[in-house]
Amino acid sequence: MPFNLDKFVASPSVEELDSLKKSEIVKVAKHYGIEFQPLMRKDEIKRYVLEYLVDESILPSTVLETAITVPTDNTFELKRLEMEMNKEVRLKEMEREREREEREMQKEKEEREMQMQREKEEREERERREEKAREHEFRLKQLELGVIKGSDPKIGLDTGGFDVSKHVKFVPKFQEDNVEKFFNHFEELGEQLKWPRDKWSILIQSNFTGKAQEVYSALSIEDSMDYDKVKKAILQAYELVPEAYRQKFRKYRKADTQTYVEFAYQKERHFDRWCASNRSPHLMP
Repeated sequence: MPFNLDKFVASPSVEELDSLKKSEIVKVAKHYGIEFQPLMRKDEIKRYVLEYLVDESILPSTVLETAITVPTDNTFELKRLEMEMNKEVRLKEMEREREREEREMQKEKEEREMQMQREKEEREERERREEKAREHEFRLKQLELGVIKGSDPKIGLDTGGFDVSKHVKFVPKFQEDNVEKFFNHFEELGEQLKWPRDKWSILIQSNFTGKAQEVYSALSIEDSMDYDKVKKAILQAYELVPEAYRQKFRKYRKADTQTYVEFAYQKERHFDRWCASNRSPHLMP
């Protein structure tokens, strides 16, 4: 049977109110001018209607005792739930932030340790090179003076009246970007000034820098006194070996600023160096 508002208003009862749908209870509440929130539950609106009817003495107060007890205002409960949810969210955020900070701290710690390890290794390697260079220089000085005690007599240097200190100033400046040119220039001077070849290694080492100095310091005393071995070791360090010359010859191309005559000349020089290096690494043109 369809709901009849006038009939309910004429004779309201708890039983009739309990049988109504939410939409029908809403009509009753609006009829009496009862204020409520549209999103309220059915039981909450029904409670408002019962309280109104009791207040207006339309229904006895006992009906409130038997009516379904529902909260008339759940704002506090919603607020509590919201606070708990916010608290849980904050705790999770704090936990994530703590984990992130721990990861960052661990990462920074590992980076510091790696940096310290690198610095330590670099420092130790630098100290080893410096110590080796000092030791090598000292031994060479001893060789120059022929005073190495307990050494093989063949290793001892007989200056034969040749004053190395007077000739070392004529040694050309070493250039890492043109190692071949340095050796060619040095050998030309050696021939012109008639330097004894067995003194060449002592003369040339005085001007070594960078990688060449490191390579020379790593040689044994015997090898460091052999000019050809010194030259070969340094050329190899700068990759001036047969394979390198072959690559230069193969890849050399004419530059826009070159004439064909200049190009042919340079190409021929690369070829000659390749051939010469294959014959004897220490006899470069």
